Amino acid sequence: MNSGTTREQLKGPAGALDIAIDLPASAPCGTAVVAHPHPLFGGTMDNKVVQTIARALVQCGWRSVRFNFRGVGGSQGEYADGIGEQEDLRAVVETYGTGQPLVLAGFSFGSAVTSQVLPELQQRQADLRAVILVGTAVSRFEVAPLSPEHLARALVVHGEVDETVPLGDVMNWARPQGMPVTVVPGGEHFFHGRLPTLKQLIVKHMAGVATHSGNS
Repeated sequence: MNSGTTREQLKGPAGALDIAIDLPASAPCGTAVVAHPHPLFGGTMDNKVVQTIARALVQCGWRSVRFNFRGVGGSQGEYADGIGEQEDLRAVVETYGTGQPLVLAGFSFGSAVTSQVLPELQQRQADLRAVILVGTAVSRFEVAPLSPEHLARALVVHGEVDETVPLGDVMNWARPQGMPVTVVPGGEHFFHGRLPTLKQLIVKHMAGVATHSGNS
């Protein structure tokens, strides 16, 4: 993401996982883990939307941890229908986010995986400060509903003209939960030309949750 990005490998459930870490200018207030889009369609931790999410979180004072799911880049293993990828995300969170304030973020497929891991973190009483779901792939994967506690901390962002996941499908997922969806006018799935807007939305959301602490 920048010259200060630290790259390392973590021993994951299916072998080594690529990790990229970016630090804020001052001591981080916690760790933000960002999950990338679908591994079989070119999704990696270096995706522009993923990097934009990470930059916004670093700007807000969080340590950003991106990672490649199994079978992507230097990460070992192979695609596992989203189930194995949940294990990958759990391993990253346990290694880098245990015992500190935590933010979980995901783009597209990464949002679906993130949603499936949230109930377990709640059970463990993790100090989850925010959930950020971008381009949530509700029409392609099972996206778990959010608990009332997570709803209060969540930002869901979707492009108005998303050609991969229609906005209407996201609204159908969000409506029964009373989940607000922030729509980016003219935005499509990869937010071409709208990445600065996405970054601003995340920074604004994080300013609103920064002072809130406690278990999720």
